[in-house]
Amino acid sequence: MRTVRLDDVALSVREQGSGPPVVLVHGFPELAYSWRHVQPALAGAGFRVLAPDMRGYGGSSCPAEPAAYGIEALTGDLVGLLDAHGYQRAVFVGHDWGATVVWQLALLHPDRVAGVCALSVPFTPRARRLPLEIWRERLADRFFYIRHFHEEGVADAELAKDPERTMRLVLGGLTVDALLGPDDGRGYLDRLAEPDGLPPWLSDADLRTYAEAFARTGFTGPLNWYRAIDRNWTATPHLAGARVTAPCLFVAGTDDPALVVMPHAGQERHLDDLRGTVLLPGAGHWIQQERPAEVTEAILGFLRSLGPWWT
Repeated sequence: MRTVRLDDVALSVREQGSGPPVVLVHGFPELAYSWRHVQPALAGAGFRVLAPDMRGYGGSSCPAEPAAYGIEALTGDLVGLLDAHGYQRAVFVGHDWGATVVWQLALLHPDRVAGVCALSVPFTPRARRLPLEIWRERLADRFFYIRHFHEEGVADAELAKDPERTMRLVLGGLTVDALLGPDDGRGYLDRLAEPDGLPPWLSDADLRTYAEAFARTGFTGPLNWYRAIDRNWTATPHLAGARVTAPCLFVAGTDDPALVVMPHAGQERHLDDLRGTVLLPGAGHWIQQERPAEVTEAILGFLRSLGPWWT
């Protein structure tokens, strides 16, 4: 572990291996710990692998205001991470919200991105209007998790009441209904399926690691990523119609509820160099934890396809 101090935050970073740089970016609500199986495998294959707790998470700084979690700040943290290590470019692997961040990094800082590997969340072009405005119109009579997360204080208290239960439900019982379902007065956690024990890929010790981290920090920082979505739209008019020019790979599970809400079909129209789409049969949303060997194999294949990109 290393603490990397940037202009306005400090990032706690897991570092392993030597060689060309690869940066692993976790999603919501996870930690750098979510890469605990993938990181050592990539390091063993000859790469210098950096996995930060992103701002708002774990051992990293947790600014209070939603404005501190705009896409320019999140991508800026990754650029700062490269600068702190003396790297001009890296390959970025992102899962969930981390995928969104590395897609946007490739648009905002293309000179720093040698390749993008996105897990679970496909590329989404810039909306024509404020995203929340669109969702309010189209989903007026539906529960939508992002809109729920925008209610400051509500989701924060719901998730923080019992962090161990929250993480058990989120990691073990994610459903389509929890993301997009009938508006029947239930909150987010009540829409998650109560799992019959932990999934085989999540141990008691793993759950405790997550629960203890979020017991310290709460969930407001992670939720603030969602609360900055309209700010992101307002701040990036220059990205209208922008295309990702870096080589990229998309990996997801066929049983991922997120793909129902964010289908991957059609993303290739916005990507200049999509080198493949890997769908893991029967896998859910948390694929780097659930199916680490297959995810690592896909990432390594992508890295090898890039040639000597670190020179």
